[in-house]
Amino acid sequence: MNDFWIACGHHLLDRDEGGGLCVTDEFLKAYFARPELMPPEDACPVERRLHRELLANPRQPVGADEVAGISDADARENWQFVLAFRDLLLRHPTLEAAYLASVRSGANDLPPLFVNQLVHVILRNALDGCDDPFVLRAAELFFRTQRVLPHEQALLLGDEEIVSGRTPTPVLSLMSMLGATTDADVDVLSEDNAEDYWQRSDQFDMALDLTADGRGPAALAQAMTRWVSHLLGLDVTIEPLRALRDAKLTWYVGLDADATRLGDRLWRGEELDEPSADRVLALFRLTFADSTLALDDVEDEPVYLILSMTADQKLRMKPQNLLTGLPVKRLEMVT
Repeated sequence: MNDFWIACGHHLLDRDEGGGLCVTDEFLKAYFARPELMPPEDACPVERRLHRELLANPRQPVGADEVAGISDADARENWQFVLAFRDLLLRHPTLEAAYLASVRSGANDLPPLFVNQLVHVILRNALDGCDDPFVLRAAELFFRTQRVLPHEQALLLGDEEIVSGRTPTPVLSLMSMLGATTDADVDVLSEDNAEDYWQRSDQFDMALDLTADGRGPAALAQAMTRWVSHLLGLDVTIEPLRALRDAKLTWYVGLDADATRLGDRLWRGEELDEPSADRVLALFRLTFADSTLALDDVEDEPVYLILSMTADQKLRMKPQNLLTGLPVKRLEMVT
């Protein structure tokens, strides 16, 4: 079986009987060993001692007054964030439970970096055993910002960090007919190079074709299905759509902030202007295997999922919306 996303640290974690990820000392130590937390030569004694003690005992209680004693303001803030993250993980039996508690509380006290890393490793667990590189590449949308890379009629997504780090107009290496030359080649995942994904999964340097009727939308639908099943234990079917047409928008979930705003307008019966409509990247229909789990007023209606890009052609998916936005009876009881 091929491994993937090794850098997320899933091999440092244990699993409970239900398949959830249990935090370990090794996983916590990996955070305390991050460059951002390594005390520089001129670090104060408090910071040096805290770092040394937590590397030895990563579960050691740390009081707010101790962190307040760190002289450097940036270091103090870094320690506040990482200790809040550590304490969140330690309060719950699994990483999945910690993530659910965080998103259901609506708290925004964790930096996006920590949230994305948590999504990354939980999704690695949810997709364990997956042998489809298209599903895995589509799942990167959950925790990596994407940029739309226009090419004729194709809808291509490249990793924003990789693309921006090289050139604002990368060349898609499978599109050599463009005739451009640059050092920022981005391979488009295809049947011909899909096996390369296993060696490159931690590089995030393969683009995804999200064009309607292609492999991309179906792969993203499968990744979302696994996400909902793993975290909520719900059996759902998610299928990509070309358009909503005359569908009754009884319930919808915006898979990103912009999609939520567009969905609100559609729900109010507004017509989307062309620029707004052009920002919709993909549409999906979700149905429950057991319709009695849905709220009574939507029991026989599908849930529509909307994915869109920002005005500057970026995609920042919010996978938590799939967990908090579904019309499920007593969703807070689902674990």
